[in-house]
Amino acid sequence: MSSPPIPVEEPISRTEGSQSPVIVFEDVSIAFQGKQVLDGISFRLPRGETKAIFGVAGSGKSTILKMAIGLLKPDAGQIHLLGEEITQKPEEELFELRSKVGIVFQESALFDSLTVRENVAFRLMEKHDLSEEDIEARVREALSFVELEDTIDLYPSELSGGMRRRVAIARAIITHPEVLLYDSPTGGLDPITSTTIIELIIKQRDVYKTSALLVTHRLQDAFIMATHYFDRKANQMRPLPPGEHGEVPMSFLILRDGKVILDGDAAELAHSKDEYIREFIS
Repeated sequence: MSSPPIPVEEPISRTEGSQSPVIVFEDVSIAFQGKQVLDGISFRLPRGETKAIFGVAGSGKSTILKMAIGLLKPDAGQIHLLGEEITQKPEEELFELRSKVGIVFQESALFDSLTVRENVAFRLMEKHDLSEEDIEARVREALSFVELEDTIDLYPSELSGGMRRRVAIARAIITHPEVLLYDSPTGGLDPITSTTIIELIIKQRDVYKTSALLVTHRLQDAFIMATHYFDRKANQMRPLPPGEHGEVPMSFLILRDGKVILDGDAAELAHSKDEYIREFIS
């Protein structure tokens, strides 16, 4: 039994070049206060693929996310986002590109003084071509997707940690982004809540097929993503049959000493002979 086909709800618009990678790093290096964090790394995120990034603390995982949207400039190398080289772009020229990227921060980064409705709608408020009715409908759609529509009038302080993370996902997906960046989305959560968040990420991946970079400290999160699919009819995550792959490709990027030591799928990770990787996944 293979994973069932899942209808795709198409975003409003797409960047040209649908077959080209959405993120490309070419020989990228960066150092902070004389300490080399990334040393000539290269990788690609193909459109529609989810790539999980691993490494010890300080290995540059979150730095990669910041560089991918131009918040940090590399000391050397080139970075392409949605087909555009961004390392030389001035800040004002990055705004439009960033509007096509959704970000889920580790600590949710919700505005305490705003309601859930206002937090989720925040990016849409910048668009002058949407009516209040349109924004309200989009907010409810996003909250319904993460199964939190009944929290719409609450404040972040009234939510649990897992609920705040789910609201953060709703805020990230409300603009129908072409790329999603997850910075340790299960960090600080208990195992049961973490699995709920990963199920939502799998749902987003399989329903919308959005390209994604995911930084996580929990290897089990990425393995769950690699071995499960979202059954839309049952509205739940299900395990893939042994030896079968989901419709959306899943890959792993492992960093060590500023270098990429593995960039491959779950089978390549599981069968790697590298001693560091063997210890990492044991």
